[in-house]
Parts: sequence; structure tokens; C-alpha cells
Amino acid sequence: MATTGAKTRTALAALLMLVAGGGVRADCIELQGRAMQGGLVWGRVDPGSQVTLDGAALDVLPDGTTFAGFGRDAAPAAELVLRRGDAECRQTLAVAQRDYHIQRVEGVPQQTVTPDPQHQARIARERRLVAAAKGQRHARPEWLHPALGQFRWPVTGPISGVYGSQRFYNGVPRSPHYGVDVAVPTGTPVGAPGPGVITLAEPDLFFSGGTIILDHGYGLSSSFLHLSEVTVRVGQEVAAGEVIGAVGATGRATGPHLDWRMSWRGERVDPQLLAPPMPAPVSGGG
Repeated sequence: MATTGAKTRTALAALLMLVAGGGVRADCIELQGRAMQGGLVWGRVDPGSQVTLDGAALDVLPDGTTFAGFGRDAAPAAELVLRRGDAECRQTLAVAQRDYHIQRVEGVPQQTVTPDPQHQARIARERRLVAAAKGQRHARPEWLHPALGQFRWPVTGPISGVYGSQRFYNGVPRSPHYGVDVAVPTGTPVGAPGPGVITLAEPDLFFSGGTIILDHGYGLSSSFLHLSEVTVRVGQEVAAGEVIGAVGATGRATGPHLDWRMSWRGERVDPQLLAPPMPAPVSGGG
């Protein structure tokens, strides 16, 4: 009926009237998280709805949860389209832009800054391994639901490197840093920030040393770099907080730390935006 269709379109329009704030709110849905470069947003629509962001179809979980991430250099606006039945609503999302830090790292072995030709084949092979691990698709809402908005820190300690920063190794500019570095001693246990399945478990990659990739489902994954120990295997399912390895200084690293990274469908998102504030250090007793 024309009247019913008009009411549906009006309801959808109200559904996507988004306003700025700590989250992104609407009359009928609240998109939690942060609509900003490196951020992740999520919310619920009616099960069976179709949602796209800039033309790419988003996953809609059985309960209607949908989510999307924004890369380091995401544009200031993105178009969200919601379709339900014969109704359609379009909304432009404002994506907050960020200023990134410049970091200079000296003392890195020159062969890891500019690898020798004989290392190129190894590097290419390892990049294919990582791409294949991140390209896996696991539709497991029971992994994703407990994690959205509740990712935990794999380790706690001083943050020594931040997402999006442009790094210079021995004075040479390199790709931006896509993770958050936590400076803790070698051997510190690394816990899974959320549930999922291990898709990569390598003890010695050229750049990242001991490396683990943990898939949280629906294209969202965590990576853990420079590990001294890898204690999980590919295909192993892990729970949030379960120990998966130990901090180290392997690969291209000048000291022990954990480099935690997160990706969504090839976009690098900022783990620090998805975890709670880093806990304050506990003072030692005397």
C-alpha cells in the first residue's frame, strides 16, 4: 500500500538521522563506537536488512548487528545506505579526521630497513601468508558479539608507539605505523583481546618476527608482532584472555614490546579506540 510504504520510508529516515556525540545516535538505532579515522562503529538493524557503506555491502549478523571500520586515511564523509523491503534511506556519515605523530627510530639493522635482494623472495612469501590469513572469513557471531566494545588489552604497560604515526627508520621514511606498541619485558604473556580462531602462527617473519593473527569473525582480526614465543597453532579457537604467546623483540624491533594491530576487510583500524583506557600501573609495595 502507498500509505504503508510512506510510513516505512519515514521510519527509515528517522532511523538514520545521525547526530554527533560519544557514539552516533539515531531515533531507532544507536551506532556505537567512533566514526573517525581508525575507528569502528556498530549497531543494529532489522534482521534481513541490507546495509552498504560507500557502496560496499556490510555484514548483517543474524540478530541484525552490523558494523564497519574506517582506515587511517579515510575520507571526511562516507555514505551509509539502509535498505529494508522496498524502502531505502541514505545518510552521509561525518568521519572525524586525525593528526598523526612523527616518530624517529634509530639503531635498526640496515638489512631490515632496506632488505638485501636475497631477502625479497622471503618477504614476498611472508606477505602472501599474512594476506591469506587476513582474507579468511568466519561467520561466527558468538565470537564477535562479546568483543565489540569490550576488547581487552593483550598486555598492560606503557604505550610506546601509536596508530597512524609516520615512522622514520634510521632517517628513512617508511609506511605509517598501524598498531599500538606496549613496552613490556620479554616473556610477558600475551592474552587474546577477544575470542576467535588463529589463522597465522609464525615464529620468525622477516619484519615482524614471531607473529600471530587472530580472526574475530566477519573480517575483523587482531595481529600480534615481535613475539618471543608463539604458543598457539593455526585453526585453534581461543577465548578472550587466553594466553597465545609472549612478548619479545624479534623481527624489526629495537627493544621488547608488543605491537598489536587490528584490521577490518583490509582497512587498518586503531586497537586503542576499541579497548578501554590503559590501566594505571600498580605501585609496588615497600
